[in-house]
Amino acid sequence: MRKGMFALAAAGLLATGSMAACGSDSGGDSGSSGGGSAAPGKVGIILPDTSSSQRWGTDDPKFLKAAFAAAGVEADIQNAQGDKSQFQTIADGMISSGVKVLVIVNLDSGTGKAVLDKAKAAGISTIDYDRLTLNGGADYYVSFDNVKVGELQGQGLVDCLTANKAVKPIVAELNGSPTDNNATLFKQGYDSVLKPKYDDQTFTKGPDQSVPDWDNAQAGTIFEQMLTQNKNIKGVLAANDGLGNAVIQVLKKNKLNGQVPVTGQDATVQGLQNILAGDQCMTVYKAIKQEADAAAALAIALAKGETPTTATGTIKDTESGKDVKSVLLTPKSITKETVKDVVADGFVTKEALCTGNFAKLCTDNGIS
Repeated sequence: MRKGMFALAAAGLLATGSMAACGSDSGGDSGSSGGGSAAPGKVGIILPDTSSSQRWGTDDPKFLKAAFAAAGVEADIQNAQGDKSQFQTIADGMISSGVKVLVIVNLDSGTGKAVLDKAKAAGISTIDYDRLTLNGGADYYVSFDNVKVGELQGQGLVDCLTANKAVKPIVAELNGSPTDNNATLFKQGYDSVLKPKYDDQTFTKGPDQSVPDWDNAQAGTIFEQMLTQNKNIKGVLAANDGLGNAVIQVLKKNKLNGQVPVTGQDATVQGLQNILAGDQCMTVYKAIKQEADAAAALAIALAKGETPTTATGTIKDTESGKDVKSVLLTPKSITKETVKDVVADGFVTKEALCTGNFAKLCTDNGIS
């Protein structure tokens, strides 16, 4: 069980009574307080892949399934496996099956918008989960404060380079997928921290490249090329743990691991082990159960024909210019000293983390 260690962003949960459930025209009980006899509608959920992060194959399905089961609401959870055609096929099937709510994690905004448009035309309520679909017009958006995620990454790298007493270090940036709006927000955040360092020449800006589809293998190839062209790279802003691990493997080949700070995100077992080993500087922990529970709470209310009351604010869609009602959660920076917090919060188990050579490192770092 989670211990509620990380609070929702913004002060409390604000009511959003001005927005009625979008599927209300086909129902007859929309706006009821849940006292009607009609059974809840079905919820469809499309996850993006199982390769860019372990969360999509394990964490999110587990937490979402549990939340819907506890509420007695039927949920169809499927994964597009990184295939845009499959994403659309799954959506068509869910819409045809009569889901009342559709929750998506888009593969890109174009594909996401096409699916959201079809859902809205069918009178289905829509929720963007984790990634905002630009110009998609989803009714709600549930995610973390992604600019803050990037700020934590940037500050983490600054702290590690400062601890290393690095002098005008060359910093490489390995960004997430250019088709993922979250990657844009992460970069906005960490560049806001790093740019002043570049401007006053405390740091030197090095190569800066995005990784298509968050592909870890491509990330390794890209970083190897970066390092070949500039062997004096002294710090790497990697946008998540998978990209960070790809960088670390290249650094190991060049006997530079542990000497060049590398950032991450997602607090994966691999990322946390890299931190304990001294090969990764930090990661960003996003309490995925909180995110899954928040999305489920919205979807459950809509499936029951109720008006959701859990959106904490709005976020502006930079393409449409419209404000999207949102739940934005607070991320947390994790370093070697605070890896134990992720275990204590129940996100990662000691058994999964503290295997083999990591057992002693866990003990040395207070993980019990």
